[in-house]
Amino acid sequence: MKKSAIMLSAAVVCSLMVPQVPAAAFTDQSAEQAPVQLENLDRGLKAVDVTEGVFLSWRFLAGEVTGYSDEGLTGTNFHIYRNGEKIAETEDSTNYLDENGEVEDDYFVKAVMDGKEQSKSKKVTPWEENYYELPLQKPDGGVTPAGETYTYDANDMSVGDVNGDGQYEYVVKWDPDNSKDVSQNGYTGNTYIDTYTYDGELLYRIDLGRNIRSGAHYTQFLVSDFDNSGKAELMFKTAPGTKIIKYDEDRNKASEEYITMPEKDKKAGYSHSDDYRMSSEDYYNHIVEMFMGWHEHEEVVNGRWPETLEESFGIEQRYQYPLSREDAESLADYFMDEYAPSRSERNNLRDLEGFILEGPEYLTVFNGETGEELETIDYKPARHDDGLMWGDYAMSRIEPGNRVDRFLAGTAYLDGRKPYAVFARGYYTRTSLVSYSWDGEELKEHWNVDSGWTPMDNPFHASPHGTPGTNEEFSSLTTQGNHSFSTADVDEDGKHEIIYGSATIDHDGSLLYSSFDTLPEESADPGAEARLGHGDAMHVADIDPDREGLEIFTVHEPGANAPYGYALRDAENGDVIYGNYTGEDTGRGMIGDVDPEHAGLETWAEGLWTADGTRISEEMPGTNMNIKWSADMTTQIINGAIDETPVINDWKEGTVLTADGTRTNNYTKGNPGLVADVFGDWREEMLVRTTDSSAIRMYMNTEVTDHKLYTLMHDPQYRTGISWQNSGYNQPAYPSFYLGSDMNWGEVPVPVLQSNNPLWQLQNTFEMYSENGEINKSMERKLGNTLRQAKHHEEKQNKKQARHFMYKFTSHLMMPSDESRISQEAADELKQQAMQVLRSW
Repeated sequence: MKKSAIMLSAAVVCSLMVPQVPAAAFTDQSAEQAPVQLENLDRGLKAVDVTEGVFLSWRFLAGEVTGYSDEGLTGTNFHIYRNGEKIAETEDSTNYLDENGEVEDDYFVKAVMDGKEQSKSKKVTPWEENYYELPLQKPDGGVTPAGETYTYDANDMSVGDVNGDGQYEYVVKWDPDNSKDVSQNGYTGNTYIDTYTYDGELLYRIDLGRNIRSGAHYTQFLVSDFDNSGKAELMFKTAPGTKIIKYDEDRNKASEEYITMPEKDKKAGYSHSDDYRMSSEDYYNHIVEMFMGWHEHEEVVNGRWPETLEESFGIEQRYQYPLSREDAESLADYFMDEYAPSRSERNNLRDLEGFILEGPEYLTVFNGETGEELETIDYKPARHDDGLMWGDYAMSRIEPGNRVDRFLAGTAYLDGRKPYAVFARGYYTRTSLVSYSWDGEELKEHWNVDSGWTPMDNPFHASPHGTPGTNEEFSSLTTQGNHSFSTADVDEDGKHEIIYGSATIDHDGSLLYSSFDTLPEESADPGAEARLGHGDAMHVADIDPDREGLEIFTVHEPGANAPYGYALRDAENGDVIYGNYTGEDTGRGMIGDVDPEHAGLETWAEGLWTADGTRISEEMPGTNMNIKWSADMTTQIINGAIDETPVINDWKEGTVLTADGTRTNNYTKGNPGLVADVFGDWREEMLVRTTDSSAIRMYMNTEVTDHKLYTLMHDPQYRTGISWQNSGYNQPAYPSFYLGSDMNWGEVPVPVLQSNNPLWQLQNTFEMYSENGEINKSMERKLGNTLRQAKHHEEKQNKKQARHFMYKFTSHLMMPSDESRISQEAADELKQQAMQVLRSW
C-alpha cells in the first residue's frame, strides 16, 4: 500500500511522549519493517542573529516519532536554554525565536520524554548573518600541456559523518575552469576532492591525477557509511596518478601517497607517472594503429562490420589487408581530412587533444575520516575501446570518448537495510550498471546489469541510438538512460530500485520495465513503438498524493523520434499518466508544490501543470534546482547561472533570498554546490561557493515553522538522493512520501532505525560535554584515556579488558561530585550511557 501509517521502532514507543491522537489512529508495523541503517545524527542545533532576536533550529530524529497531529509529527518535545537558563518549551516545532536573544548569547536544547529532560545538544552561539561560511583551501592553478593556464572553483558537494560524531563533514569537488563536457575538445586540469569539518579543518585532499578528465560526467563521488561502522566512506572512480594529500597545521603539505596499483598492472608496465592524455599527434597515431588492426577486430572477424575501411567509408578499394603502417596512415589522412569533415563541419579531428582513451581505470574506497585508501579494484565495465563500439564514430558528428565515458553513480538500499554503491557506464547506447557492498574489508559485487552492445552494420556510418542491445535480458535498456539516475522503492517491497531514466532496474538486478510508447502522427515514424528515450532531467517523488505509489516526471531529448517531450509516469510500471509530444529536445523540467491552491506537486517543462495533468499556466518557474525552503512546506526555485547571483524564488511571493557574493556551478545548469537538509529542522539548506571560492556559504531559512517533521536525512530515499545529487546533471532529492503544503501527516512513514553502537554514543556524548566546557582538562584526560582503552579492546574483541576499562570509566564518574571537575548533569548522563555499553557487552 502507498499510504503507509506511522511505523515505529518498538524501542522508542514505550519511552517517548504519548501522541496527540489516539493510538488506534495509526498502526504499529515495526514487526513488518526491517531496521534500516541511517546516520546517528546529533541535534544539529543552529542559532542565527535576526532582526527580531535570535532564531533557533534543530533536528527531530526519526526514532523520536510516536504519532502525528493535524500540523505535523509528534513525539519528543524540547526545552530551550539560553546561557544555561531554560527560556521556553516547544511541542509543535523544532524552531524557536528568542525575541530577547543577543548575538553574544549561547544556546542548547534538551530533549523531553514523558515530561523528563533527557540528553542535551551541543552548545552554539548565533551566526551573525543568515548563513555560515565554511572556509576552503583553494588549490593552486596550473598549465596544460598545450600551454593554457587554469584556476579552480569549488564545485559539487556531498556530506557524510566521517568521524562518527553525529555531525556532517563536507566533501567538496574542485573543478578547474577548463573542465569539459565529455564531448568537448581540449585538456583539463586535475580534479580534487577535499573533506572539511564544519569548523573548516581540511582533513585531506585527493588528487584524482592527470588520467581522470575533469567535467560533470567523469567524477561522481559517493559518501556513505557502507559498512555500518558509524563513519562514512568515500568511493569513486580513480586511475594511475590518483593520490591522497595531507596537510599540517600550517596548511603545508605533510604527505602524499598514491593509491595501490594492482599487481597485474605493475607487471604490465603501468606506473603512477603515466600520462594517458592524448595530444593531437597521439590521437593521429591512435587512429593509425586502430586501422592497422582492423582485420583483427572482433566485429570484422564475425562478419558484422565491413571487411575493409574503404567499404566503411564508401570509397573504392585501395589497399591490401592487413594494412601496412604507410597504408594505414594514408587511410587515416583520408578519414581525418576528407571523410570526417564531409559528415559534419564540426569534425576537426586533427585538432583533437586532451582526451583519455586508454590506460587502467579503477574504483577506490577511501576512509572518510583519514583519506586512507581501503581498497582499489578495476572499474567495471572497462572502456573496451575509444568509443568505436559505443557508437562514438557512427553519427554525423564524430566524438571519440563521448558515449563510452558517460559515468553515473549513486547509493541505494537494495536490500532495504544498508546502502549499496551503484556505478554505471553508458546510457546512449550500451548501458551497464554494477552494484557493490562494502563490509569494511572488501568490495563485493552484488549484481551486474549490461545491455550488451548496440549492433551496427557500419561503425563509421550508423544510427546506434534506439537499437536493442545484444544481451537479450537487458536489450531494451539502450538509449533509455539520463544524465543521472534516481533511487526509490517503486514497487513497495521495502527495497530500492534504480530508476535509470526511462527504464527501471529492480532491487535484485533484474529489469523491472523499460518504457515504450507509440509515436504520434506528426513524428518521424507514426505508429511505431519507440523508447521514451534519453533526457536531461528526472524527478521521482510522490507527485500526486491521490494516486497509489510514486511518480516519475521526465523530459526527453530524441525530438521527432520520441513519443513524448515530457511525461509523468507511474513509477511502479513506467506507464505514462500524462505527457505531450514536442518534436524537439525538451531539455529542462522540474516539479514542486509551487501553487498551493492545487493539490499535489506541479510539473513543468512547457507550461505549468497540476499533478493530475491540468494545465494551469503558460508560464513556469525556473528549472535549475528546487529547494524545500518555506515554512508552509511549499517548494521554491533556485535561479542564477554562469555569472549571475543565485536567488531563491517563490512562484507566488517572488524573490525570498538573494545570495550576494556567491555563484552556482556547472555553467548553464546553475546548480548550488549542494541542496540538502544538513542541519536544523526538516527544511533544506542552500550551499553555494563564494565568488572567489574561498568559502562555502550555507544559507538556512530563519522563518519559524509550526510543522514538525523528522530530518529528511532519516528518509532512505532522500538520503540516497543527496548521495547521488552530484552525479552528472545535478537533480533535487525527494523523500519517499508526499511533501507539500497539503500534507496528510498520518501518511508519513517513519523508518525503524537500526540500533546504534552504544559505545559510539558514549564517545559522542563525552566529546559534547568536553566541548561545552562541562569537563575540566584533568578529568577530560582521565576519562578520555580510559574510554580509548575500552574502545581499543572492544575493537580487538577482548571483551574482558573492554569491560575492565569501562568499569574504570564509571568509577571516575562515581567519585564525590566536584563541579569544578565535571558537571553533575554530565556525570549522570555519562554514567547512564556507560552502563548501557556494559549491558550491551
